[in-house]
Amino acid sequence: MALFSPLSLRGVTFPNRIAVSPMSQYAAKDGYASDYHFAHLARFALGGAGLVLTEATAVEERGRRTPGDLGLWQDGQIDGLARIAGFVASEGAVPGIQLGHAGRKASERRPWHGQTPLNEEDAALRDEAPWPAIAPTSEPYGEGWPVPRAMEIGDIEDVRASFRAAAARAREAGFRVIEVYAAHGFLLHQFYSPACNTRSDAYGGDFEGRIRLLLEVASDIRSEWPDDLPLLFRISAVDWVEGGWELDDTIALARALKQAGVDMVVCSSGAIGGTATPIRMPVAAGFQAPFAQAVRREADLASMAVGFIWDPHFADALVSDGRTDMVALARELLNNPNWPLHAAQALGVDDDYGRWKPQFGWWLNKRERLIKKLGLRGGD
Repeated sequence: MALFSPLSLRGVTFPNRIAVSPMSQYAAKDGYASDYHFAHLARFALGGAGLVLTEATAVEERGRRTPGDLGLWQDGQIDGLARIAGFVASEGAVPGIQLGHAGRKASERRPWHGQTPLNEEDAALRDEAPWPAIAPTSEPYGEGWPVPRAMEIGDIEDVRASFRAAAARAREAGFRVIEVYAAHGFLLHQFYSPACNTRSDAYGGDFEGRIRLLLEVASDIRSEWPDDLPLLFRISAVDWVEGGWELDDTIALARALKQAGVDMVVCSSGAIGGTATPIRMPVAAGFQAPFAQAVRREADLASMAVGFIWDPHFADALVSDGRTDMVALARELLNNPNWPLHAAQALGVDDDYGRWKPQFGWWLNKRERLIKKLGLRGGD
C-alpha cells in the first residue's frame, strides 16, 4: 500500500507517508518543553507515524501566539526539545519541528480561555500579561484586537535572524525536519497575503514584494540547516476571502520556494483574519487535498495534504493516485495515537500486529488468537 511505502527527501527517509500535524498544546512555561510535551509527542512515535512534528515553536518571545506556546529563541530551550527528538528517532520515526512567528496574532488567550486578546484580567488571574505585537502593517488581526506595530526594516532583519538562530538550535537538538509555519494568519502569511499586506516598500506591493520575506527566511534557514535535511513550508493555499491569496499564487510561491531550497509544501488554507467576509470553505473529507495535488503537479514540488483526513483507504488513495506525497493528521491522532498501526491493519499490510512494538504487539496478537479460538467477538 502506498501509504506505507517509504519516502526520501534529501538524506532523510520517512518509513511511511503519515505525518503528525503540529498541534498546539499551550502547555509550555516561558517557551520550555516539559514532560507533558514529551509524553504528548512520544505516543505518536510509538503509534507508528512516519514524521512527528512539534507544535508551533516561536522563534522570538514576542512571536508566541499564547503564553503557553513552545519556543526556541534561547539556548536553554534546546535540552527539553532534544529529549523529544531523540526518543522519536529511537522509535523509528523522523523528528520534526515547526518554527513560526505569530506576528499580529500574538498575545492571545488559550482557546479554552476564550481565544481572544490577553488583557489585565489574564495578568491578575494567571500572571499572563499581554505583550506588544508586530506585523507588516498596523492593521489589527480582527475587530477588538490590539493595534500591532508596523514592522520597520530593522524588525524584519531581527525576525530573519531569529529564524536562522532557531534553525541552528533545532539542528543541535537533533531534529531532522524543519517545517516553517507560514499559514493560518501567522506572520509570514501576513506578509504574502494581499488581504493583509498593504506595505509599499520592498516587502509589500506586488507578488514579488509580498513573498520576499518567505524566500529570505528559507535562505536564512538553509544557511544553518544541513544540506541533507529537508525543509518544509506550511502555507494557506487560499485565503477564502475576496481579494485574498489564491491557488495560482500558491503555485507560483511553491516554484519560488523550491528554488530557495524548500523540499515540500504543506497545503492548508484560510485564517488570515481581518474584517473581510470569508467565502464559505467547502469543508469535507480531504477538502484541502486538491491544493496539495496542484502544487505537486504544477510546481513539480513534493506536497503534503492536511485537513479532515481520517479514513485509511482515502489517505492511501491520496498517495497512490499521485495527489500528494504525504498526509498529515491532527485531531484524529489525538483521538487515536495508534491510528497508523490500525490503518496498516485496515489496508491489509499487517494482520498479526507485526508493525506494533513487540511490547504491545506480542500481547495483542496473543489476545487476538485466543478471541478467534474461543469464537468471541471482543475482549478486554
